[in-house]
Formats: sequence, C-alpha cells, structure tokens
Amino acid sequence: MQIEELIENFEILEDWEDKYRYLIDLGNKLNSLDEKYKTEEWKVVGCQSQVWLVPHMTDKNDIYFDGDSDAAIVKGLIYVVLSIFNHHPQSQIKDIEVEDIFAKMGLEEHLSPSRRNGLNAMVEKIKFYAQN
Repeated sequence: MQIEELIENFEILEDWEDKYRYLIDLGNKLNSLDEKYKTEEWKVVGCQSQVWLVPHMTDKNDIYFDGDSDAAIVKGLIYVVLSIFNHHPQSQIKDIEVEDIFAKMGLEEHLSPSRRNGLNAMVEKIKFYAQN
C-alpha cells in the first residue's frame, strides 16, 4: 500500500479507537517472519514488545524490510513504517521524516511514550541498515 493511501485512510477515521482497529488490521496483513529471523541479530532494541526487522536488497539497489512483532498494535506500526521505507534507494532512507507522516495520520499524539520510543528504535534500525 502506498503511503499516500495510508494517510488518506487514517484521515477518514475520526476517533482513536477506529485508528487503533485499523492499525491492528494492517498488522494482520504482514507476512509472518520466519522463525529463523526471530533472533537477537534481527531484534530491534528499545521496543517494549518483541520486534524484528530484516533488510533485503533488490537488484536495483533498493532496500526493503520484512518485520514482525509479538504485539498486534506494534505489527500495525511495523506495517506503516515498512510502507514508508520499503523500496527506496538506500541513499534516500536517511532523508525520510517519519514524524511528519505519522502526524498527518493522526497517530503521533496517540502513541504512548514507550510506543514512540519503540517507533524511533525501528526507524533508527532501518536507517542504520540503509547506511551499510
């Protein structure tokens, strides 16, 4: 799903409960990560829940990620984050402003401090992978 479509979908939803349910629905669309990747090597440190991100390169030098979590709402956040970052050239990843996108979706103000920290940890991990 394109990020513009996600922003429009979230803008339509007026209350947090609807956005929360939509996030969970999005998380259900994530493919489950193979158990071999659910290790410390791929784990995102700084998330309250268990989160794993695995980078892949395309033959066009674009980067994309697979991700998973043990928490339904976090899986939805992963879906949104991956929609933002997947299939961009590595050189563009560092310039993507996730906070602005989350603000447009109306999610920023509803995330608890621990969820925000986890979101920041995911973004930092993605940017780290894109640098290497």
